[in-house]
Amino acid sequence: MAQYKGRQFITDKRNTAYIQGSAVWKLDDSLYAPQRPKKQISHTARKNREKADHMSLGYVLYLACALVAAGFILTGYISLQSDITNSINSISSLESKLNDMKLENDENYSRITSNVDLEEVKRVAIQELGMRYAKEGQIITFSDEGSDYVRQIADIPQ
Repeated sequence: MAQYKGRQFITDKRNTAYIQGSAVWKLDDSLYAPQRPKKQISHTARKNREKADHMSLGYVLYLACALVAAGFILTGYISLQSDITNSINSISSLESKLNDMKLENDENYSRITSNVDLEEVKRVAIQELGMRYAKEGQIITFSDEGSDYVRQIADIPQ
């Protein structure tokens, strides 16, 4: 083991030395890495690079206006998307409510029609109220003229 400026060199059986410790000598990279010659840049390329490095005030203002416009457009777009989502949610809740009401209406209609005894209605109408079946000459038909109902504007002849 040999000492050199506070560092210990350790040699192995092949007489190769390595340094033990945390301080490592810095190598001169220029000895090991060959220097490449710098490329010559054409005049046009140099001008283009200089233009890219410098932005004029007008260009900066143009970019700022474009950024503000894009911000307003995107804010409006997000607002519209939110309105559409809210409308879809309210429509679906109203459709659900409508379906529940239809189901309840159908159940009530079934309950009412199942409780009505038509024979009892016929008996009460004929015996208690004095109603009779219409005879052949008593039935008068009216033209509907495309309407869903008929209004009586005069007395019906007997």
